[in-house]
Amino acid sequence: MSSTPNEALIAWMHEHEMSSNTLAEAVNQAIGELTGKAGGLEGSQVRSWKSGRVKWPKSASRTALEMITGLSATDLGFVPRGKSPVLKVRTSEDPVHRRAFIAATTGTALSTASSTRLTVGRADVQRLRARLEDLWLFDDQNGGSPELEERSVALSTYATDLQRTGTATSRIRSRLYALAATFTATAMWAATDSRRLDRAQQHMEKAITLAGLSHDGQVQHQIWRYASTLAGQRGHWADAAAAAQAAMATSAHRIDPLYASLSHARLALSLPGLDEHTRARRALADANEAFARADPDAARPVSMDFYTRGELDGLIGVTHLRLGDPAQAEFHFHRCLAALRPDQHRNRAYYLLHVAFAQLGQKDLDQACSTAAKVIPPPGYTPTGRIPHLLSTFTQHLNNAAPDASATRAWNDRTRTN
Repeated sequence: MSSTPNEALIAWMHEHEMSSNTLAEAVNQAIGELTGKAGGLEGSQVRSWKSGRVKWPKSASRTALEMITGLSATDLGFVPRGKSPVLKVRTSEDPVHRRAFIAATTGTALSTASSTRLTVGRADVQRLRARLEDLWLFDDQNGGSPELEERSVALSTYATDLQRTGTATSRIRSRLYALAATFTATAMWAATDSRRLDRAQQHMEKAITLAGLSHDGQVQHQIWRYASTLAGQRGHWADAAAAAQAAMATSAHRIDPLYASLSHARLALSLPGLDEHTRARRALADANEAFARADPDAARPVSMDFYTRGELDGLIGVTHLRLGDPAQAEFHFHRCLAALRPDQHRNRAYYLLHVAFAQLGQKDLDQACSTAAKVIPPPGYTPTGRIPHLLSTFTQHLNNAAPDASATRAWNDRTRTN
């Protein structure tokens, strides 16, 4: 008589990306924790469970499976001798995982440790990725803030706790490291964007370690480009250039021209601070050339959605501003603004202020003040991210350039009122 496959066990193994050999190793380890002596199970025996040839494993194996999965043997599709099979395929997440996950997403880190060593799988990774996309959307529309930083740190802690307390395949562990690194990098970006630079530095050091453990080139690229931004905020231009070059050493830069374009653009931003103007222009040319080769429909993380042709124009404009060419900078800023999506409020405010800087560099005081005024928040509203710092910097530059001009006096009166 032919055997009936154990669909519940097969489904659980598929969800957690476990091969027969990997599950056998996990069971052997669990038996060792229970008895003091590791088990001797092989992948062929797990395959006999999956095929239904063995419907009721030995007692030690059943106990180990329940310890690994958090499910009873019958929930895993096994049938006690003398009973008819009942198909049970588990689709909901473990209660301990759910409680810990909810706590992390609301900003409270909670250990996932329990008496049962639960198995972490693809569903856990997918839930974390969904939360990551929420954070990126929040940043894209609102900019960096203490709230974004706090939520990112909590989720990084949760991903790290899963890594420490759960059983997982090497592939799932790599993804957890990548997620923990990305959450930490998001916290780093939030702190950088809102000028909390010492906190950003602390996040950066942790993110670099986690990214190295993940072996994920896209995550490593993201963290190095954030590191370049952070060094630029501090005025450490040699460090900013070195971080951009580190991004170029990642597999993402070598494989995907879009990542390569962003690497070259970040390098270009840092080089004027080192008085390497010719090299900066060459890096801009490389960024344009790589962007032209990139496949816009290739699958990429949501974190790269911001990097459009318009964003590249914005970065080119900032570089020209630093090179002392405000007219060329303004041209690229207007191209950037025309290409931004309506929901990109943070980027629109950021590049509008850079248009004002470019106009101020051309000594068009009235137009510069008019442009910058579009970014002044209404009374009672405190903007997040770099906008308050940039407004303050614009005021300083305006007063340095023309302290007695009527446009300057009017601007000072207006900003004092707000």
